[in-house]
Amino acid sequence: MTNMIAGYLPLFDLYLLHLGMAFSQYIVLRAGVFSLATAALAGIGAYTAGILAVSYGLHPVVGLLAGMAAGMVAAMVLSIPLARLHGVYQAIATVAFIQIVLSLNIYSESLTGGAMGLNGIPKTVGTGTLFVVVAIVIYLIWSLERSRIGRASNAIRQDEAVAASLGVSITWHQTFAFALSGALAGLFGGLEAYHSYALDPNQFGFHLLIVILSYVILGGRNSVLGPIVGTAILIVIPEISRPLAENRMIMQGLILVNNY
Repeated sequence: MTNMIAGYLPLFDLYLLHLGMAFSQYIVLRAGVFSLATAALAGIGAYTAGILAVSYGLHPVVGLLAGMAAGMVAAMVLSIPLARLHGVYQAIATVAFIQIVLSLNIYSESLTGGAMGLNGIPKTVGTGTLFVVVAIVIYLIWSLERSRIGRASNAIRQDEAVAASLGVSITWHQTFAFALSGALAGLFGGLEAYHSYALDPNQFGFHLLIVILSYVILGGRNSVLGPIVGTAILIVIPEISRPLAENRMIMQGLILVNNY
């Protein structure tokens, strides 16, 4: 029994890490911003934490805080041009941002390890740490949704014009959502760095973008339960459908299309 539970711990760790990133995506979508930058912001946080650990030997807490700060700053800078765009144009701009970050990670070889990745990161984060952090994040988001900021963000998502007529500052609330989303992405990127021994630049590319977006689409963005359920379903399906081999992706696609 103990061996069976231990065998599923890596899957549970993956669920917790991806759930944190799904919350990052959930926050901006709920604020009415069609940003797909979470994967890139997580990559920024991961590499910031990883470099501080490998090159400077700093404590993981310092690395995680730096990863959060880097993700938040990058998101706030990105929010400036995105404020002038809407809908699909925001998505296109953030996809371009992912490519920029991916290229920087690959070609800054002396700093990031280039295409070979960043290796030798000490593993200092386990299941317990991930669970506690995710629990805190869930509580904070749940509380935020019931605050004035949460209600304003919901109004913006439903109709920006009506929200503005009620005195809601669209720019401020969306910038706040970006900053919070970036901080969360940077935090869980840093946690992923300290949970593994190495980072590959491609792990924060377009595949992760699709996966994270799928969690939120499947679970819904109407409540904090959406990412929790969506992530659980799409993490579990590949595991229970291993005998179907390549047809697993078809199953996931059908579920998403039907839900959408």
